[in-house]
Amino acid sequence: MPARRRRTRSAPGPYGPYGTDPGRLPELLVLVCSVAAAVVAVAQPLVLGRTVDLLLHDGSAGGWLAASAALLVGEILLDSLTALLTGRCTADWTAAIRSRALTGMLRTVPDPVSRYSPGDIATRLTLNASDAGGVPAARAALAASLITPAGALVALAVVDVWVAACVLAGLPALALVLRAFARDTGTSVRAYQRVQSDIAARLLETVEGAETIAAAGTAVRERERVLMPLTELAELGRRMWVLHGRALATGGVLVPLLTVAATAVGGLRLGAGALSVGELLAVSRYAQLTAGFGGAATLLGALVRGRSARERTTTLERLPALPCGTRTLPPDGPGALELRGVRVLRDGREVLRVGHVVVPGGLSAAVVGRSGAGKSVLAAVAGRLIVPDEGEVLLDGTPLGRLTRSCLRAEVGFAFARPVLGDGTVAEAVAAGARTVSPQRVRQALRVAGADTFVRRLPDRYDTRLADAPLSGGEHQRLGLARAFAHAGRLLVMDDATSSLDTVTEHAVDQALRRSLGASTRLVVAHRPSVAARADLVIWLEGGRVRAVGTHRHLWKQADYRAVFAGEDHGEGPLWTEGGGDGPSRDGMFPARGKVGP
Repeated sequence: MPARRRRTRSAPGPYGPYGTDPGRLPELLVLVCSVAAAVVAVAQPLVLGRTVDLLLHDGSAGGWLAASAALLVGEILLDSLTALLTGRCTADWTAAIRSRALTGMLRTVPDPVSRYSPGDIATRLTLNASDAGGVPAARAALAASLITPAGALVALAVVDVWVAACVLAGLPALALVLRAFARDTGTSVRAYQRVQSDIAARLLETVEGAETIAAAGTAVRERERVLMPLTELAELGRRMWVLHGRALATGGVLVPLLTVAATAVGGLRLGAGALSVGELLAVSRYAQLTAGFGGAATLLGALVRGRSARERTTTLERLPALPCGTRTLPPDGPGALELRGVRVLRDGREVLRVGHVVVPGGLSAAVVGRSGAGKSVLAAVAGRLIVPDEGEVLLDGTPLGRLTRSCLRAEVGFAFARPVLGDGTVAEAVAAGARTVSPQRVRQALRVAGADTFVRRLPDRYDTRLADAPLSGGEHQRLGLARAFAHAGRLLVMDDATSSLDTVTEHAVDQALRRSLGASTRLVVAHRPSVAARADLVIWLEGGRVRAVGTHRHLWKQADYRAVFAGEDHGEGPLWTEGGGDGPSRDGMFPARGKVGP
């Protein structure tokens, strides 16, 4: 069956041509051209030898001279075509491998991905993917490189069996050199790639924390930390070059020895009248081609390096995909959220346990607790960014695990503290999501998020490219909120999504959000008491477990609950008090005018 282009299961249609599998055709084309070049290379000494004999005999070679020239030109053209096809094959496979790895990473839940540092992932998607993309072409070239010496040995045996026996006697030594090279190189390459990823991870951490490093005056220390693995990397690099040089040097000694030995035997056979001058010329050339087994060291090294790199990219490609079902939610549901017997484990340690919590549809729930209490874990579980080890999460009575991926992402939205907006325009960033939204919806979402005012001041307003828009942290966060609002379904999960907003802006966004989203249910990770006070109910976490569920007003009577917010600078002055002020909020709390306390 002919090779054909097909889509991989890990690279669906939305990823376009970069998600297609090149198949075996590019490799097959490289192999065919390489083999054709090898056949021409094997035929050329025989034809050239015959041409020389005819010229020496009567001064006319007839069609043999033309054949010899044609073979020479053909070899040049085939080598050029092979180089072109090799580049195309490598480029196609590199793109496919990167797409597979990236798709595997994006289709899984975030928890498995977090085990890899950003620098490690970047190395796997760039350097390792490039090395792995060269494997098919290197494999084809290696096969062709073995055909050339094998064919030359057969042709040598046809010309003179004694010369062939002489060359054959030296080939086991070359085979041992290649075997040792492949074995030792594989270990060194894997270690080298591991240290490369370590350095990349350290460097990326330094770039992200550049301001902190500058403020702390620890630039020298940080430089030493980033460059510390260079010693090991240099040692591994030297070891790889030593192995490569040893293989080439050994081959460089054995190949001339075999050529000299074959030429010597051929000279003796010429003196005995068993060989002609042209045949001696062919024998000498065939001896060189036969010893070309040693020249496979470079291709073998590339193949070993590429296979090791492929193992690293395959790790990302095979990350467990988020399990989804085939059901959709019943129409016009209120968005009721329910967690039943949920447990989440990390490295065997329980980080979250929720017995039974219900958030009625259309209400807002604040998740509060000290640092490390499991707030973000609960938010991720509620939106199925983390699959619980036990228990289930239901939305309008339907387990999230039974929903289709499209339904899940359309009905459950997220807003984060550090949204990733891409490099398009403002309007494109807000419109990107599971739902198709109109320009009017985009502008409405920007107004709700309090972003419309500063967006209108940008050079091209909604069509301003984000790369050309110098945004503050709060403005960047508000664009992320706008995108979440534009695609809001039945449930909106906000994980510290307003941390960069001042309390006045945050309050205005909250009020606009209540009016615009209507009956949508909201789950908000709260660090500020003002956020908890505006919620309809509060889920209080402590040590990964639900300590209590109730209104902020009711829970505020407990000293331990008040201590959750004490000692933290929320940028809003005193916390909360009942009595005085501008009147009660929805849960009976009043804006503070004086001391902290209920």
